[in-house]
Amino acid sequence: MKYRELKEFLESKMRMSHIYQPVMIMELLSSHGKAHKRAIAEAILSYDESQKEYYDKVVSNMVGRVLTKNNGITSKDGNSYKLIGFENFTDAEVNELKSICLHKIKQYLKNRSDVWQHRRKSSGYISGGIRLEVFKRAKTKCEMCGVSNKVKALEVDHIIPRNKGGSDDISNLQALCYTCNSIKRDKDDTDLMAVRKSYDHRQQECLFCNSNRKIIHGNELAYAIYDKYPVSDFHTLVIPKRHVDNYFDLYQPEINAINELLKKIKIDLDQRDASITGYNIGINNGESAGQTIMHCHVHLIPRRNDDLFDPRGGVRGVIPDKMKY
Repeated sequence: MKYRELKEFLESKMRMSHIYQPVMIMELLSSHGKAHKRAIAEAILSYDESQKEYYDKVVSNMVGRVLTKNNGITSKDGNSYKLIGFENFTDAEVNELKSICLHKIKQYLKNRSDVWQHRRKSSGYISGGIRLEVFKRAKTKCEMCGVSNKVKALEVDHIIPRNKGGSDDISNLQALCYTCNSIKRDKDDTDLMAVRKSYDHRQQECLFCNSNRKIIHGNELAYAIYDKYPVSDFHTLVIPKRHVDNYFDLYQPEINAINELLKKIKIDLDQRDASITGYNIGINNGESAGQTIMHCHVHLIPRRNDDLFDPRGGVRGVIPDKMKY
């Protein structure tokens, strides 16, 4: 690779979905052309504002508070910390104190090999492809507070944590800003425990809680079956696994899971049946709206040219006299 070729690649040919490529090349240039992958990873990490925000919180809420309020080792001045008495230390004393700190760090890490395990369990490694799909689905917004990724970096969060049995399936993932993710982690074992348990709620007498029908698609929070009394060929029902009466009581992750299955089924049906030219998506909420099984379910009804003389009005046909307008 010649200088001009690399320059042309950087200026004109490099396609970036993230900062990774230029950071790696810059690290290699700074390391005489060769660098260990850990050094490259650390270089990328230096640009990761979400990680900096995480450890900002650690400094403010944990270590800074202990050293300042509890022990009087440091003092706080705005967003800065000051080591009390530092101006009186000699260079030799500073080096000795640093040496003691380094020894303490090495000793602790040697005795506690799982010291970072909480970070691994809370997030886990999620492949770039899945992360991209989670962020695309969230439309670059935090799914809890709605803040844009331009304001706060987004993280991929496990709805049901991995250390509580949650999987890496995309239906168990959501995009959260650092603040919401931090708050959620803080409450994982208290306020959110009832929410986690509610995902397992089933009713013994409910047909959809105890269905023995063949499941054609499924994920962690929802499943799909063919309708027993189809309006058209391949009429499908998408059903949340949790027993919930109607759409308006669904959790956002369940809505995400249902939407994921609707899209997957549409792609599947489009490939299987070329005669399909449209779809109706419908939900009956309450007896007056025609609901007969009081467990939320979404109808995906394939439509074909000429399956109805005049289909104009679509779902308005739930009240026949109002279909035409």
